[in-house]
Amino acid sequence: MRISVSSDMDEPVARFLVEELRRRGHEVLTHGALQPGADPQWAVCSERAAREVAAGTADQAVVCCWTGTGASIAANKVPGVRAALCTDAYTADGARRWNDANVLALSLRLTSQPLLGEILDAWFAGEASADAEDRDNVAHVKRLDRGRAAS
Repeated sequence: MRISVSSDMDEPVARFLVEELRRRGHEVLTHGALQPGADPQWAVCSERAAREVAAGTADQAVVCCWTGTGASIAANKVPGVRAALCTDAYTADGARRWNDANVLALSLRLTSQPLLGEILDAWFAGEASADAEDRDNVAHVKRLDRGRAAS
């Protein structure tokens, strides 16, 4: 799988994330502080990673900033992206299952290496739910991307 990764800071957990994704056999595209000379601002690098998902040049993305909040907000502004800020494995599993999330947002402050492993395990094991209600909710979000919300 091709995964776009961004971080606004060159932190040990961000470097470990890239290493761990590669160890799991993924092709990793880096942005922000992880790419020498790139703009490290969280809004800029998160957008770049998310746009690769929206364009289909990356299958998924992981966006990181100190709290994870800004990275998730910026990524979610890109049409076609459903970014979820996950601080534990249960949330990561639910984001993939119920929300069909395609971008994982992480906090550089809260995510330890062992926790990161658990979150990635849950994220990659998760699949989008086939439940009609869950699919309807994801379809509604897609309509919001196009500026059309249900009444």
